[in-house]
Amino acid sequence: MRVTLNILEAVFLGAVEGLTEFLPISSTGHLTILESLLGHSPDDPDITAFTAIIQVGAVLATLLFLRADFQRLIGAWLRGLVRREEREALDYRQAWAVILGAIPIGIIGLLFKDQIETTLRNLWFVGSALILWSGVMFYADRTATQSRNEKDVTWKDTLIIGLVQCLALIPGVSRSGATMSAGLLRGLDRVTVTKLSFFLSVPALTAAGALQIVDEFDAISKGVGWPATITATAVSFGVAYVAVAWLLKFVAKHSYTVFIGYRVVLGVVVLGLVATGAVAAS
Repeated sequence: MRVTLNILEAVFLGAVEGLTEFLPISSTGHLTILESLLGHSPDDPDITAFTAIIQVGAVLATLLFLRADFQRLIGAWLRGLVRREEREALDYRQAWAVILGAIPIGIIGLLFKDQIETTLRNLWFVGSALILWSGVMFYADRTATQSRNEKDVTWKDTLIIGLVQCLALIPGVSRSGATMSAGLLRGLDRVTVTKLSFFLSVPALTAAGALQIVDEFDAISKGVGWPATITATAVSFGVAYVAVAWLLKFVAKHSYTVFIGYRVVLGVVVLGLVATGAVAAS
């Protein structure tokens, strides 16, 4: 039987999830590192499920904070389904673009579920991904024209961003880091790509969390425990709400330099700890 996660650990991990989910520094990478440091094996079924489920708290925070945007897009999409004249509306086209962009990660996630939950949670992969993807972020951040805004987003943009988002299935890459980088390389401004990252996160993270609840309900019950999982999800919600508000204001005036630097330092530290045997790679 797996060791139950205590409430203090759950609060801590929930706070880390909420803080890092939408920052381009990899929430899964952080949780994988911290779960290892706390003595848990990140590739155990209950820990893997816990990591995915508590992300739902961050999703709910996004839905609440951006509720006006989601209501607008969903309303336009539903009207367009029943009324032909509504299909030329910008919001209807953007809603379909978001749906299209969310499909690739669902397909890839299901096809490579076993590898994602086991092999890729090795800290060698996490540390390396943190460093290597920082190079992509640096290039995107420095070459971005930011000549296009939210009204210019097309299905082609979200499909490309959605395909790049699949790389975030590797812990350490960062889902938001992947989507933001891809959006910047498409010429979109930072606020637009940040909001797009939020929109695309909802179907991806909700589906991942729901799948783990169904598949690993017993593993959670016998392992980390549902009280800890629910506590961490609630904490994730509260912290993520604040993080979303802060990030939208931050990216309106700043580049991603601080995040890139942090990723590199963290990646080097992780690889150093694994190389010296201070922390087990898996």
